[in-house]
Amino acid sequence: MRVLLTVIFLFTMVGCSSGPKETGKKNEETKQKSKLLEMTTQAQQHVGLRTSRVALKELQEYLHVVGTVQAIDTRIGHVRPLTRGRVEKVDVRVGDRVRAGQALATFDNIEAGEVLAQYQGAAAELQRLKLQQASAQRIAERNNELSDLGAIAKKNAELSRVEAQSAQDSVRVQESVVAGLVSRLRRFGVEQVNVSNPSTMIRAPFAGVVIKAQTAPGDVFDADRELFSIADLSHVWVQAEVYEQDLGRVKVGAPAVITVDTYPGERFQGQVTYLGDILDPQTRTARVRCEVANPEIRLKLDMFASIELPTHFSRRALIVPASAIQDLNGNSVVFIRKTPTGFEVRPVKTGKTLEEETEIQSGLQKGEQVVSVGSFHLKSVALSGQIGEEE
Repeated sequence: MRVLLTVIFLFTMVGCSSGPKETGKKNEETKQKSKLLEMTTQAQQHVGLRTSRVALKELQEYLHVVGTVQAIDTRIGHVRPLTRGRVEKVDVRVGDRVRAGQALATFDNIEAGEVLAQYQGAAAELQRLKLQQASAQRIAERNNELSDLGAIAKKNAELSRVEAQSAQDSVRVQESVVAGLVSRLRRFGVEQVNVSNPSTMIRAPFAGVVIKAQTAPGDVFDADRELFSIADLSHVWVQAEVYEQDLGRVKVGAPAVITVDTYPGERFQGQVTYLGDILDPQTRTARVRCEVANPEIRLKLDMFASIELPTHFSRRALIVPASAIQDLNGNSVVFIRKTPTGFEVRPVKTGKTLEEETEIQSGLQKGEQVVSVGSFHLKSVALSGQIGEEE
């Protein structure tokens, strides 16, 4: 009997010594779990809840401006005729893409017609001189033979040779005249000199897009009139106006990112090549140009574009999506996933918000999972819990 009482007493002592500790731990775990906001998996799917890991990365500030696509001045060809003339045919219209050397228009070349008449007269004179030179050469050869036989005086034979040489010199001079006239016709664009009506082609100086056409069949023009403008759009400017207070944040040579509504989600890489030195007195802005490669001519002239210009501000920091930050009772908080359905409310101290990312100065550690999409719904859950406690 005494032995049985002793065993019962020992078990009682062990139970009393271990019970409070285990109970304390369970109470603490229960208390912590009770502080978590609960949202079922189905509710999370319904609101599209997503989480992101807290990351240490470079926080870069950008200046956002709006501009338009423009042709680069040095890539625009202003096509003018070399002479006066009358347009016979126009082969292109504004917006057409052309190849280098492609015909833009055909015109009756008035000045070339005058040069062609001179050429034809000079060519006829050259033919006459060649016949005269051939005749003088035959006479000189015959008189030289007769002189050798003693039939005529050597003086006469020598005179014939001089006349033949003079005729040959006249032919050479006339050939030079004809060659000069042919060269002038070539510069005027006349490709065939054996025609009576010298029609001339106006050709594209390089491959590009016709951005201006200022002529029509029947127009009579002088040599100084611009008929076409061709723009090489393989590289373009994206031009914007930057406010006076932001000019110090922009630097020539800095990279630029261009986006347009026509191609959602696509980013074109460019570079700042010009920062204006003159402010518009009305808007207090200066012109900024970014050069952008455009090999497939996807960026069109006068297209609206958004430009991101990096500024001097940059530092490494803990970053969370700006959508993760919520205001709860005047404090900035985030919601951290602790269990598949449990979320902890964590107060944080925030810094700069740039490009939809917010700097966290304290309250979080790298790698923690914060709710980036759906945090507003968790805020509603937290507020409803507070209202319940007050009641």
